[in-house]
Amino acid sequence: MLSVVTDDGSSQSGSLIDEIVREGARRMLAAALEAEVNQYIAELSAETDEYGRRLVVRNGHHRARIVVTAAGPVEVKAPRINDRRVDDETGERKRFSSKILPPWCRKSPKISEVLPLLYLHGLSSGDFVPALEQFLGGTAGLSPTTVTRLTKQWSDDHAAFQDRDLSDRDFV
Repeated sequence: MLSVVTDDGSSQSGSLIDEIVREGARRMLAAALEAEVNQYIAELSAETDEYGRRLVVRNGHHRARIVVTAAGPVEVKAPRINDRRVDDETGERKRFSSKILPPWCRKSPKISEVLPLLYLHGLSSGDFVPALEQFLGGTAGLSPTTVTRLTKQWSDDHAAFQDRDLSDRDFV
């Protein structure tokens, strides 16, 4: 097992294969974002101000953020663009917005689709097979032994959550 430190400082354990998949997803997402930004800048490279300077240029990267994907949580540093063009009708500056990773996005749409399905298909009642089929896209690795192990692990996690110490927190 491997221990990964998350953005809130807590420790998360996972297997080496999961970490490799997350790292691959992080690299692919970073490459896709770079390609999207490069294409946007290339399309607008002819737009210049009265001094001949480009109106759309790169401007470093945004702060890193965690995005929850089907591969697990992935840290992303999206490229930043300085777009100095002004909309003639509104008088406001035009802005670049990634189609791959919008500014508000903190989890993949697939995760948002799957969570209600997990509940609907039995996660709340312990019937993991149909729930995990929605998430994993098939029945691979869902033997009766695996389902029993997952059910026990979920029950143990729930019991630990219920028994956690809250004496160091103030609640209103």
